[in-house]
Amino acid sequence: MTVSDTEVTWLTQEAYDRLKAELDEMIENRPVIAAEINARREEGDLRENGGYHAAREEQGKQEARIRQLQELLRVAKVGEAPKVNGVAAPGMVLTVRYEGDDETEEFLLATREEGAHGALEVYSPSSPLGKALLGAKDGETREYELPNGSTMKVTLIKAVPYSG
Repeated sequence: MTVSDTEVTWLTQEAYDRLKAELDEMIENRPVIAAEINARREEGDLRENGGYHAAREEQGKQEARIRQLQELLRVAKVGEAPKVNGVAAPGMVLTVRYEGDDETEEFLLATREEGAHGALEVYSPSSPLGKALLGAKDGETREYELPNGSTMKVTLIKAVPYSG
């Protein structure tokens, strides 16, 4: 099963452009990594060549990230960040209060890719908490299941568009 079989990722145009630029830069950098590997290979015995193994590992990480970005951008739907206050939706900063807790918590409801550069905690719309809050209006209480099987009530205090 691939990402495309299970969910669509909504991205703002800005997030899409940023991820596309990262992908293009990584693809352009492929020859640099290959040249580094070749240079290290020329140094001799590969069993004791830390530079060669480090370059190969870096290449593996880059190729994995390239595949991840290609798949993400392939299935991404580009849309505007929500502009309406008061309703929980992807791209919104939600302030919530959990039942039995006096403190509030603030987080961005978005994919990790979209919110990767902010200081806010990011919760996916497909997470149990994210699913429970989708469509909730300010002041509304929803319930969701915790990993241990019990349920938790959470009240949406406010939802405002993420401004980056």
